[in-house]
Amino acid sequence: MDNTKVTRPLDMTRTRTSAGSIYPLAVLVFTGLLTSCAVGPDFQQPAAPETSAYTAAPQPMQTVSATTPLGGPQRLIEGMAISDLWWHELGSPKLDALIDTALQASPTLASAQAASRQAYELYAAHSGSTRYPQVDAALNTQRQLSNPSALGQVGEAQTFTLYNTSVGVHYQLDLAGGNRRALEALAARADYWRYQLAGTHLTLAANIVTTAVTQARLSAQIQATETILSAQEEQLRLTRERVRLGQAAVDEVLALQTQVEQTRAGAPLLRQQRQQNEHLLVVLVGRAPGTGNLPAFTLNDFTLPSDLPLVVPSELVRRRPDIQAAQALLQAANAEYGVAVARLYPQINLSATLGSEALTTGALFGSGSAVWSLIGQLTQPLFNPGLPAEKRAALAAFDAAAANYQNIVLESLRNVADVMSALDNDAQTLAALATADAAAQGSVESMQRQYALGNANSIQLLTVQQQAQQNRINLIAAQAQRLIDSAALYQAMGGGWMAPPVKDTRKLTADIAIRRQYRMAAGVY
Repeated sequence: MDNTKVTRPLDMTRTRTSAGSIYPLAVLVFTGLLTSCAVGPDFQQPAAPETSAYTAAPQPMQTVSATTPLGGPQRLIEGMAISDLWWHELGSPKLDALIDTALQASPTLASAQAASRQAYELYAAHSGSTRYPQVDAALNTQRQLSNPSALGQVGEAQTFTLYNTSVGVHYQLDLAGGNRRALEALAARADYWRYQLAGTHLTLAANIVTTAVTQARLSAQIQATETILSAQEEQLRLTRERVRLGQAAVDEVLALQTQVEQTRAGAPLLRQQRQQNEHLLVVLVGRAPGTGNLPAFTLNDFTLPSDLPLVVPSELVRRRPDIQAAQALLQAANAEYGVAVARLYPQINLSATLGSEALTTGALFGSGSAVWSLIGQLTQPLFNPGLPAEKRAALAAFDAAAANYQNIVLESLRNVADVMSALDNDAQTLAALATADAAAQGSVESMQRQYALGNANSIQLLTVQQQAQQNRINLIAAQAQRLIDSAALYQAMGGGWMAPPVKDTRKLTADIAIRRQYRMAAGVY
């Protein structure tokens, strides 16, 4: 199988000949007119989802309230602006300072930033090598033996050194637009990494919020567990005393001892969870677990946002970084398909050199012989089965990117639906637990009055107090969950970051130049 290309040189080669020919100029004008179009389909932005709701059943636009801290109602407001610093809505200066530190020191964010810079520089590199002619300078020296007899002439062979210096210009005419499609693909991938950076920024902030709230929850639950354990130990002591006096059976002591040890066994698990959570928080901030102490959080450090943003599905796909990143990959795959199609079309390469030849280096720029050449080469694939296969592979890659985009959109809609459902259900859970907590506290107060009047014993009072503390543990979890749900909604809505993809490659190049100037001013190259 012959996979070679047939090369047809144009009549543009001139070496030490007359420069009056108009053929090179005619070819340049003709091919320049042809380079105004690019093969392959132009990218079309995917249509927005047709659905206007996230769930089949209508979701309430306001949650129920509960008479407890972090139990206020929350309203979903369509079209509400989202701040870039959306975590400030949780009202915790300690949290704000911690996230600011993480945004400066997180290696995950630094890695995403470097990947974004790399993508832009790759675009700049390819742009410089394809959009503009390449100019090279050359200086050659060679030792030659000239034998006149080889040309049928009389004379002795002579050895001499020939020096040559020249400047060459090379340029590939983008006849089918393959270079422009390649630049479009690189620009789209630069957009992809820009959106990845935004998604990393959003995820990092959301993870820190969730971890800080979880730390506050675990600390409160550990305190409540220790209170329960203390009450159970006191109840066990009193029961043993009653057994000694003959007022209780030994079985009561054994049952209470089992309960005490079960509670005692649960405390280390909570402490382990809190320690792991603290280690995670330190790493999220960009530090090693054994270096430095971070602020301790309590649920009192946070405020539940009363108003939450609601973005409709048609707008969500334009502002979530993960969806925009998938769209950028789709655009890159579309452009790369155009590159594969362009390879089936003729390719024109132009090159020109201007130089001087002499027998000594001193004569190169003086009395040396001037030489120049102008070469044009047209290459048209005639038989290359690999090129159609590359085209089919690029089309398959586009189909895969389209399916991936569709999957990301569906998963994003599901994510929002889950969060909206959680907002409503967790608010109802907190309201029920708040009512139960109020009842438990009322029961404790009633038992305390009866105990003061002598109508109840200490064991009955301890039992009621333990029940109230057990309900308090569940209440703490529900309070923390409402804060986590609020942060999850901000994340699901794309946070406060939204930027359209760069469509103008000239603007992209200008942005790269500006960033390069900043780096040079900072001494970073």
